[in-house]
Amino acid sequence: MGQLKKSELVMIGLMMFSIFFGAGNLIFPPALGQSAGDHMVPAVLGFLMTGVGLPLLGIVAIALQGGRYREFISEKIHPWFSLGLLSILYLTIGPLFAAPRTGAVSFEIGILPFLSEGNETVGRAMYTTLFYLATYFLALNPSKLIDRVGKFLTPVLLAFLALLFAKAFGSPMGDILPATGAYVEAPFAQGFQDGYLTMDLLASIAIGTLVVNSVRMRGVQSRKALGQVCILAGIIAISLMSIVYVSLTYLGATSMAVLGHSANGGQLLADAVGIFFGSTGNVMLAAIIGLACLTTSCGVITSCTGFFYRVLGERISYSRLLLGFTLFSFVASNVGLTALIQLSVPFLVAIYPIVIVLVVLSLFDGFIGQRTEIYRYAIDAALVFSFLDGLHSAGIPIPVLDDLLKQYVPFYDIMLGWFFPVLLGVCIGWVVSSVRTPKASVPSAAGRGTNVLDNGAGNCYDSRSIEEMR
Repeated sequence: MGQLKKSELVMIGLMMFSIFFGAGNLIFPPALGQSAGDHMVPAVLGFLMTGVGLPLLGIVAIALQGGRYREFISEKIHPWFSLGLLSILYLTIGPLFAAPRTGAVSFEIGILPFLSEGNETVGRAMYTTLFYLATYFLALNPSKLIDRVGKFLTPVLLAFLALLFAKAFGSPMGDILPATGAYVEAPFAQGFQDGYLTMDLLASIAIGTLVVNSVRMRGVQSRKALGQVCILAGIIAISLMSIVYVSLTYLGATSMAVLGHSANGGQLLADAVGIFFGSTGNVMLAAIIGLACLTTSCGVITSCTGFFYRVLGERISYSRLLLGFTLFSFVASNVGLTALIQLSVPFLVAIYPIVIVLVVLSLFDGFIGQRTEIYRYAIDAALVFSFLDGLHSAGIPIPVLDDLLKQYVPFYDIMLGWFFPVLLGVCIGWVVSSVRTPKASVPSAAGRGTNVLDNGAGNCYDSRSIEEMR
């Protein structure tokens, strides 16, 4: 693994943790725990699989491809599919969901507890106006201040959470009540889908090159060694994330008897902090979460803007793109955290299986080789069934088709109907690729001319300055 030291491995692990663990991630495990109740163990295991395990696999998959995942998708499936998928991923972790969520979460946790009843709408509008004005100007004129604040806030937030967890485990708010809703019959499957809400797997594909480049700068060059380092550093990151997620889930599970059913995880967390630490705790949490969400908002908006600035061939100025994405995030944030989460679920249910299939298959690319049919048939199956699962999640059923598929497709009734069709697609792709005429080997992306997909679009944090973009 080159000249990598243990201390450097730990630093990379902490960097991976800080990339994936944002303030927004705090709101989902408590809500899961509150609804899962006495079924929280299988539910949180499902959550950890998609919220922790899959993002690590995404980073490893990018490392095994030498950091050139865009070109890899183009070769295995199609260049337009690569462009479309990356566009969707950047929009998702940008103005569609992740960026609006930063403003909504920081308001729900930091500001709402101090507002009197009836002032929520006006308070939200005033707060998000200031929040996204700050986002725009900081993203337009980036400096090391944001990075320094972000690095300082992570240990401060973890220290505050450690105090909260000590209270939660030492003096639980109440007893753990029976599970409710989908957690009664299928807690693992529901927890698995709850992990989609973190969007960390999507982030790993969109900005995972950051991790790979950081490892390379430390002298690790071969793909095998890159993969090994990412796995070892990832173990550090997922261990920390798992501890935080499990503790938050327990906090939520023990809150139901006292708080009742909270509208969302943000309100639950704010109420729990108020019970354990009083108004002083709420003020501290408001400051920490507000700054943490602001730095995250700047990061995801900048990332998305840089991607589309390059894809569009610089036909629209960077500042105009940034303004458009920031305004959209402001408007979306004002629908409220609960509504924003509800809107994101069907979309994530539809897109996540496609990314999961792509990441898992790419881990076995050394064995699959040039059998591109395996990727294409598997992705086609994932597209069809994940789309149907997304409609189901959105409350738009197709009764005749749904009834038929529930009889013959395992897990379709719990919105995991894509699993076995994807396996069938892999098998069909293997058979088709075995009988076709062998093709000449495809030249690597490094040996071809650049196009819209390898013109820097996959890594928005490169050496090009923001001033040049404007």
